[in-house]
Amino acid sequence: MATVWKKKKERGRNMKEHSEDKLFNKGFITITLINFIVFLIYYCFVVITAKYASQELGASTAQAGFAAGIYIIGTLIARLYIGKILELRGRRIILRLGAVLYVVTTAAYLFSANIVILDTVRFLNGFAYGMVSTAANAIVTAYIPASKNGEGINYYGLSTSLAAAAGPFIGMLLLPSFGFQFIIIFATVLAFLTGIACFLFPVKNIELTPEHRASLEKWSLDSFIEKKVAFISSIGFLIGLAYSSVLAFLSIYAGQLGLESAGAFFFVVYALSVTFTRPITGRLFDSKGADSVMYPSFIFLALGLFLLSVTFNSVMLLVAGALVGLGYGTFMSNGQAVCLKTVDQSRIGVALSTYFIGLDLGLGVGPYSLGALHSVLNYQGIYIFCGIIPIIVTVLYRVFYKAKNLEEKIEVNILSKEDLHAK
Repeated sequence: MATVWKKKKERGRNMKEHSEDKLFNKGFITITLINFIVFLIYYCFVVITAKYASQELGASTAQAGFAAGIYIIGTLIARLYIGKILELRGRRIILRLGAVLYVVTTAAYLFSANIVILDTVRFLNGFAYGMVSTAANAIVTAYIPASKNGEGINYYGLSTSLAAAAGPFIGMLLLPSFGFQFIIIFATVLAFLTGIACFLFPVKNIELTPEHRASLEKWSLDSFIEKKVAFISSIGFLIGLAYSSVLAFLSIYAGQLGLESAGAFFFVVYALSVTFTRPITGRLFDSKGADSVMYPSFIFLALGLFLLSVTFNSVMLLVAGALVGLGYGTFMSNGQAVCLKTVDQSRIGVALSTYFIGLDLGLGVGPYSLGALHSVLNYQGIYIFCGIIPIIVTVLYRVFYKAKNLEEKIEVNILSKEDLHAK
């Protein structure tokens, strides 16, 4: 009898350990779906905003780019502040408040009668999006087993990549036939359903030690920015800047080439390339390290942007979509995984906020800067310019980590000598 009880207890323990190591648990799937819808709404608007501002509101190319980019400025400010207070106030309340604000500001697009109102709504909607996505990025880490960080973040990031395809596809497909107002109503309904899910989802808040709480409560640079991920955040800025040329101007560029239909399917091909490669890149990250996926992501993004600059038919445009997906899509999630490996749990919120600040700043500054550059360069020239950026990033990444590895070796040698001397 005692032996049977012992076996049952051992079986129960094994089942618990197995469930804790299971990646696709209920919490992981739920927060990933919430993240997908939040990003879907964002990407649905980001590719049509510049076109709507220029054609319906009479905005210049630079003003249209600013309308597309100011959303990310709102997101940036939200990430900066929310990253600091997320663990102090609790992940649950931030997620739910952000969800309510997201519904209200999405519906507010209905009142965008001129460029000033559109800019204001875009900014506030971006802030709400920043609240929800920052909270979700931290929440999902509680449902990923430590041994599967790379794989888990890549699957979670797949929700973003699929949204990056489905959102623009829906936006570019619906705008000509149904108009901007129909898209707003559609997006508001999605935001409302997501808000309900956020209130039903049982979010786990983490317990802070007195030391960590005191550190986050201080109004210092460290309470807003995680220095350990500053470099990967800077790389994210440059990659986001390069990719913003696709988000902001592809619909206009495809229209000029007479490839509107292919332009809509560009993001579908983007998603398919990411979907099929994401499980592989996640496992590569966990087994071979970050370099095994980072260098290829830079190269693929450069190739995709260069191909866009010389595109003259649908096949070339869609191949460029696949390459851009392999580039930007791979970098975005694996950069997040680098952050998780770099900091301890109490700094995850600040670290991820720092990383996405860099990425979002690039996406936000890019449309306006590149729109201003359009007075000197045509769209082909802009894509060549943006294709050079990932090449520069490759060099910077190599130099930084080579120097870092050398520094670590020197520290190890010094410690070894001190150890030997002490003996």
